[in-house]
Amino acid sequence: MRENARNWLELADKIGHYRRDELPEAKLLELRERSAELRRQLQEKADAGKLKLGIEGLERVLRDIGGTFYPKSAIVENVEFFLVAAIIILGIRTYFVQPFKIPTNSMWPTYYGMKGENLPPNVPVPGAIGKAFRFVAFGAQRREVLAPRGGEISFRLFSRGTGLAYTIRNDRKWLVIPTRVREYVFYVDGAETTVRVPQDFSDFDRLFQATYFGGREGYVKFLQNAGQNGGVERTQIQLREGSEEAVPGYLIKLGQTVKAGDPIMRFDILTGDQLFVDRFSYHFVRPGIGQGFVFRTGNIEGLKDEDGDQYFIKRLVGAPGDVLEIKGTQLYRNGRPIEGAAAFGKNARRAGSYPGYENRGLLAAGEKLTVPPHCFFALGDNSPDSKDGRYWGFVPEKDAVGRPLVIYFPFTRRWGPAR
Repeated sequence: MRENARNWLELADKIGHYRRDELPEAKLLELRERSAELRRQLQEKADAGKLKLGIEGLERVLRDIGGTFYPKSAIVENVEFFLVAAIIILGIRTYFVQPFKIPTNSMWPTYYGMKGENLPPNVPVPGAIGKAFRFVAFGAQRREVLAPRGGEISFRLFSRGTGLAYTIRNDRKWLVIPTRVREYVFYVDGAETTVRVPQDFSDFDRLFQATYFGGREGYVKFLQNAGQNGGVERTQIQLREGSEEAVPGYLIKLGQTVKAGDPIMRFDILTGDQLFVDRFSYHFVRPGIGQGFVFRTGNIEGLKDEDGDQYFIKRLVGAPGDVLEIKGTQLYRNGRPIEGAAAFGKNARRAGSYPGYENRGLLAAGEKLTVPPHCFFALGDNSPDSKDGRYWGFVPEKDAVGRPLVIYFPFTRRWGPAR
């Protein structure tokens, strides 16, 4: 009962502070008198009966003058609770620890981006329970392209290269958050069917090649022969939704038929590694060479127009004044093989799945690069497939965000402290 009395006195103080500028003096005086009486009973260690009477007297005053603060509906209490919780979470996220999702495979195999797992149309797939388990454990999300009618399949190809054509469209994540996706189009006997994947998902071509050609080699051989059997038509590919910009492309007959409702393609998109990023320590210590390095792109000339203000993760390889060079597969810093992370040595040796560094862009063969003052330089561990500082330059010192701490999802062998 004493604890209960203290809680009521705390509420009375709150209402008194919040409403004293709009309450009549007589009401404020009554509130102070009732509060003082209950405090006196607490100090004198009155019995439970007297405390209960004191609480009831204070409650009657609070009910009369409490306004929106007392009595409260359940809705108001819940809104207040979640609002305060949201403020706390945003504060922690902004100043201490921020969750971050790896979208692409530029840091593979250290960190995994989104990957596709092929589920060929003629092979049984996990049922509802297996699908739910894969979603919880690996963030797997199913995609299917279904035939709208029976007939022969056709697909679209950009005229330059061998990549399947797609259009960037506006979409919504969780039906609320605006996002952009890649939309791929197939035709069955002239009827259109589509599938949408995240804009950063770059594994669709590999899945298509595996489904119908056993891999890239068979796919390239098919393309070489496609023009000889009359199965190729010229077309135009819209690049972005709402834009009139289009590029030349081809509509190619696949030479395979399906029945209405059959899957043309079926696959799971496995989520990229999700990390907690330390946003606190860079306020006190400089980023270290070899660390995973999270930064913002809004002030980087080569990124802000295309990617806007986003968060990227690469590996920090250069601080102000450092001279960098790539020879063979080895990255050199200030004339010596770079040190500070196991990934540096593995790339130099092409150990395991590490592909080695490649001469491109600002670090082309024979080129040396000096990092200017108040800037950093970052590269991806997956050098052949990394859009990194070789292409867009330096990260301003003020845009360094933090370093990865731990991979908290998905629950794979990479789960645990970040490398």
